[in-house]
Amino acid sequence: MLNLSRINRFWRVPVGNGRQSKQRSSLAEVEDSIALRVLVLGLVVLGIVATDIASETTFSLWAVPLSTVGTIWSYYRRRNANIPVKFCIAIGMLIALGAFFGRFIGQLNDTRLNLAQLLIELQVLHSYDTPRRKDLGYSIVIGLILLGVAATLSQTMAFAPVLLVFLAVALPTLVLDYRSRLGLKPLKKEKLTKKNFTSANFKVLIVNFLVILGLGLGLFAVLPRFPGYQLRSFPVSTPIQLQGEFTGRSIINPGYVREGNGGGDGNGDADATGQGSSGEPGTVDSNFYYGFNSEMNQNLRGEMKPKVVMRVRSQAEGFWRVLAFDQYTGKGWKISRNDDVTTLRRSSWSYKIDLDLPLIKTPTREVVQTYNVVSDLPNLIPALSYPKEIYFPGPVIAVDQEGGLRSPVQLSEGMTYTVLSEVPYRDRTLLGKADTKYPKEIKDYYLQIPPEIADKVRQKTEAILADYNRQRVSRTEDVRTLNSVYEKTLYLAQYLKQNYSFPENPLGLPHLDKNDDLVESFLFKHQGGYPDHFSTVLTVMLRSIGIPARLVAGFAPGEFNPFTGMYIVKNTDAYAMTEVYFPKYGWFAFDPIPNHPLIPPSIEEYQTFSVLRQFWNWIAGWLPSPVTGLLNGLFGTLFRWLFRAIAWFFSLFSQGWIGIFTGLIVGTITAFFGWLSWVQWKKWLNRKWLKKLPPMESLYQQMLQWTAEKGLGKHPAQTPLEYAQVSYNQHPRETAQVIDEICQAYVSWRYGGNSPNWQELQQRWKELQKMKAISR
Repeated sequence: MLNLSRINRFWRVPVGNGRQSKQRSSLAEVEDSIALRVLVLGLVVLGIVATDIASETTFSLWAVPLSTVGTIWSYYRRRNANIPVKFCIAIGMLIALGAFFGRFIGQLNDTRLNLAQLLIELQVLHSYDTPRRKDLGYSIVIGLILLGVAATLSQTMAFAPVLLVFLAVALPTLVLDYRSRLGLKPLKKEKLTKKNFTSANFKVLIVNFLVILGLGLGLFAVLPRFPGYQLRSFPVSTPIQLQGEFTGRSIINPGYVREGNGGGDGNGDADATGQGSSGEPGTVDSNFYYGFNSEMNQNLRGEMKPKVVMRVRSQAEGFWRVLAFDQYTGKGWKISRNDDVTTLRRSSWSYKIDLDLPLIKTPTREVVQTYNVVSDLPNLIPALSYPKEIYFPGPVIAVDQEGGLRSPVQLSEGMTYTVLSEVPYRDRTLLGKADTKYPKEIKDYYLQIPPEIADKVRQKTEAILADYNRQRVSRTEDVRTLNSVYEKTLYLAQYLKQNYSFPENPLGLPHLDKNDDLVESFLFKHQGGYPDHFSTVLTVMLRSIGIPARLVAGFAPGEFNPFTGMYIVKNTDAYAMTEVYFPKYGWFAFDPIPNHPLIPPSIEEYQTFSVLRQFWNWIAGWLPSPVTGLLNGLFGTLFRWLFRAIAWFFSLFSQGWIGIFTGLIVGTITAFFGWLSWVQWKKWLNRKWLKKLPPMESLYQQMLQWTAEKGLGKHPAQTPLEYAQVSYNQHPRETAQVIDEICQAYVSWRYGGNSPNWQELQQRWKELQKMKAISR
């Protein structure tokens, strides 16, 4: 009777009459653990705080104290029906739902924050009605969901500490929740200290925390960064209320001084042309790039103070293009058709604005980019080349003749917008065969060069190209010559990199006099210049030999943060390059600046395995070159075949019904063999684990695994002897007798220090299994 009573207690089998059983069931639903309630409240608070940190909101100022009050009230009222409060909670939830729809209709932009606010409001109301453990379970899930929302909103590493604290709180919460599910008594005095947390094994929690953290970081490192934005709902900030008419002709750059009024930090003493009130050359602003304006004066001197201006999430790395110049002035550049712009408006129900794309023959790839402005910028909208759609908070934008996008207002801190671009692939062979018959509108604007320097620059350029051809022809092993626009451009850019340099003193290059020309001084006098000067010189040299080119200004990709998946762009990442026109293929950029890649980042470069690649680069630096080359070739081949297999599999679904069925069959077969491999792997690990155990422990574990497979496994709260007694009601007598003997031997070995005859028990167990197999 005593054993049956203990068995009933562990299996929660009700005993006695129905009335007592019903009362016990009702009382069992009430959660009395204060520690569990405190930890659950901590998880919810962390979720709310994480949302505030990621989205820069203030939900926690009201939600945290109200949730705390609700948790305390709910504990003291946990055994009451609380019917009036439940009605009030239901009414409050309806009000919260109505407020959510009101915000949703009023703001068509990113809805994640609205959903998070709704969830926080519901959780605050829910905290006033949590008498049972399952109610606390709902709160645990809500805290986890809020943390997930915060992860999608986060743009910085500030989210990481909250995630670690959440994990540290979640582990003991799950332990106490599990104890509650088993019906165990709360921990003594309800204090989560090492002294009285022995039952939950405080040391094991620490080890689990470190193991989970290590596994998480490891999985994060090897997890592929596949292109996102599979849903066509893109992040956009709060709508801009436009005052007055927008023509798109003016560029607002706070770094310039206009009509005596300073911008930026007040230390810039030059207007848009680079001239101060005395007519002397000015200095660049310390915060804003001098080239983001309708005129770009390269006679300015000075340096910018680095600061973050944007965080960009993009499917591919690239040059965040801002604007381009077509007219060379001798000391800089100018947009000659600055007033010739096209304004585009969006509909009242969507943030989407469509842009016209030029007809080009080269293959393209759609790239989605989301720009989060961190510091104030001019009203020029950065984007990858050839944008086709923009999701912008303003009601209207302007597009100039050089493909630059302009906002009706300055891009201020906190603004978010999304751009879809059709970026062309850069095929060197295809571009090398491009025609040289340029349309009239191209020749009219992109071959302009001051006549005073035209002949001198052309002769210098032709001499450089001729010298290359002579050197190549004289070598019997290579008789190639520069016979295409693409190859000439590449060589000239490389020539400038190798034969000209920056001044030793960053501020030591003298200003140009009134009659001096920047390109002429660069090539024949100073033998170099500042970074943007290299791009100006290459552009003018190409124009001098009849190749249409223009200067394009924008931002380098910036530093990629693998933890946030964003590119961190600073104001010092702004610079200018040369764009060359290829008939039927469009504009392609070349970078002649020393220490920069000759070809700017393009869509062929992925960040899919960025963290793993960075880790490998660190290891490769310590290995001999032959070993590094061998491993690079091996891993490159493996990943290449892997990507080809994945691409082939997904291509099946675009080949009609036969392709879809073929893809499903291949997917099913792959899943089956994956499952089979996983099962065999687990069996191998299990056999390996059993071999390491002492013989008696190994036999006991084999017996438990066999009974668990039959669906009659041992309950965690049962002792081996209690399980042996229960087995007589679950198995045939001969089987239960062997189980009983194994359990008795195991207990005497484990707790009594005896040495049972485990060989005989193992032989009897094997014979019993054989008999079971034959009887089937």
